[in-house]
Amino acid sequence: MGERGDFAREHILDTPMLERVRASGARVALDLGCGEGRFSRLMAGEGLDVTGVDPTRALVREASRRAQQAGPGGARFLTGRAEAIPLQEDSVDLVVAYLCLMDIEDLHAAYGEIIRVLRPGGRLLVANLSSFATAMPRDDFANGWLRQHRAAPPGAFVCEDYHATRSYWVGWRGIRVRNWHRPMQDYLAPLMRRGMTLTHFAEPVPGDGPHELVSYYRRAPMFVLMEWQKPLGGDIPGP
Repeated sequence: MGERGDFAREHILDTPMLERVRASGARVALDLGCGEGRFSRLMAGEGLDVTGVDPTRALVREASRRAQQAGPGGARFLTGRAEAIPLQEDSVDLVVAYLCLMDIEDLHAAYGEIIRVLRPGGRLLVANLSSFATAMPRDDFANGWLRQHRAAPPGAFVCEDYHATRSYWVGWRGIRVRNWHRPMQDYLAPLMRRGMTLTHFAEPVPGDGPHELVSYYRRAPMFVLMEWQKPLGGDIPGP
């Protein structure tokens, strides 16, 4: 993603995500699934003490290299998985999951770890693909998100088997990634059962950019942005 990111990050998600980071009042943040550390560096530029964690060693090395180039005060990066975050309990004010929850197989384990490392009153900030967008037809992945299925009427958006959890492989620029489709309830209900409180929800759309891309990303709900708060005290329920 370099420094600017793709169209969705630059024109849809970065602005509201950074607004929520600033509004959180957080000082110490975890960037989960940080990739090469682009959003980690943006948060560090806002004055946060940021740790980025990613399971791909090559991306962590690149994130560290870019952080060193940026000079002192940048983020630090660790190799690790969301299901076993290499940080201490109650150690961060903010966990950012920026387009990574749909890449995690064991979401329940990841949620448990996120809540473990959050301090009481801390926040989880999520940008994720909409479950409508990931419910792509099983027999036609070639057209990607907001696809035109060969059997659909012209201009139709196809959403198929919405309630059936499943994984699939997507690829671009020579990189293949395993994504998971889950109905929206599978993202919300486990956090609610653990006592987390939903404090913000949005379905952001592009505000600027090339007309054809703006129109494309306004066709159907593509992204969700959520903020959850950990209880200030008391026991946290299990899954």
